[in-house]
Amino acid sequence: MEIKGTVALVTGANRGLGREFARQLLDRGAARVYATARDPQRIDVPGAERLRLDVTDPAQVAAAAAAAGDVTLLVNNAGVATGANLVTGDLDRIRLEMDTHFYGTLAMVRAFAPVLAASGGGAILNVLSALSWFSYDGANAYGAAKAAAWSLTNGVRIELAAQGTLVTGLHLGAADTDMMAWYTGPKADPADVVRAGLDGIEAGRLEVLADAWSAHVKASLAGDPAAFYAAA
Repeated sequence: MEIKGTVALVTGANRGLGREFARQLLDRGAARVYATARDPQRIDVPGAERLRLDVTDPAQVAAAAAAAGDVTLLVNNAGVATGANLVTGDLDRIRLEMDTHFYGTLAMVRAFAPVLAASGGGAILNVLSALSWFSYDGANAYGAAKAAAWSLTNGVRIELAAQGTLVTGLHLGAADTDMMAWYTGPKADPADVVRAGLDGIEAGRLEVLADAWSAHVKASLAGDPAAFYAAA
């Protein structure tokens, strides 16, 4: 799939990776980019068409699909990080993680699958995480939700294959965004992460590992988890 000429919709486009996705899509020649956020007034990407969208609100998801019926590339980027753990964390925060990353992504896929089919198949890019594959104290609700979103990505890829829709998962470690402002370790440039994701779409890849940490974590899955956590 070529980015040039595509019509894209990006969730969570008011900051971080979502804002960078909208910018790079336009720079690569996308014919139209719908940039969405819960508060569209916070979207500041010149040339993008702003839409109000909370992916946890079924009515807003349906309205977005009706308003953007020409979409050929869906970028599911919207996310939240509550810092909740699973055993002692606030259940409402844990549910918010799952509602956003799993059910929100699923709602978008279900709403836009017919739109993509009508365009000849198109593509979906789901922004996932290296935390799909390991756990981190203080982010276990986030990790569980991203693991569910990874499984969702693999599942809908099979279900949408018959209509010619490419479904790509983009995994990354920490990126230099507002969401990760608290983190003091190495952080990837959001521009590099987004570039890797869009390059992956154009190459028809099913999975993109945007940084060395994601590649390391994925490679460790075949080994003893005790060895991974001892070295982490």
